[in-house]
Amino acid sequence: MGYRKFLLVCVCAVLLATQSLVATAQTSGVGFVKTVTGDAWVTTTGQRVKATPGTAISIGSQLKTAPSAALGITFKDNTVMSFGPDTELTVDEYLYAPAQGQLQLTTRLARGSLNYVSGVIAKLKPDAVQVKTPTGIIGVRGTQFVVRVEEAQ
Repeated sequence: MGYRKFLLVCVCAVLLATQSLVATAQTSGVGFVKTVTGDAWVTTTGQRVKATPGTAISIGSQLKTAPSAALGITFKDNTVMSFGPDTELTVDEYLYAPAQGQLQLTTRLARGSLNYVSGVIAKLKPDAVQVKTPTGIIGVRGTQFVVRVEEAQ
């Protein structure tokens, strides 16, 4: 096998391995649905699925609850978020590699109610957790908080 063919085979192998790692990260998710009452949905990469216990949550996932629903999710670092009726939240960023010092959780709460309970990320690096709302940003400095975002009148 010539040098160019060998190099091409190596490049292809690296690309396939990288695609496999990305696909695994996307399908394994950064968290999962723990509890659901009523109708709730998880939309990831344009695919909307009804939320059931075990449904994967990924970076970019949008979570929505119906007017009489509730939803509970758990992230890989044991952060717990519980949503009340008529809530919409998007997971913007999630990094959980404590050995490498890579920790980040950023979400956007468009409307509704959220009960947040800190996991490992907030305990190791409190400034790495943010919940953005239409009127401000909540920086996590404690272990639990509740927030409600109402639609503008």
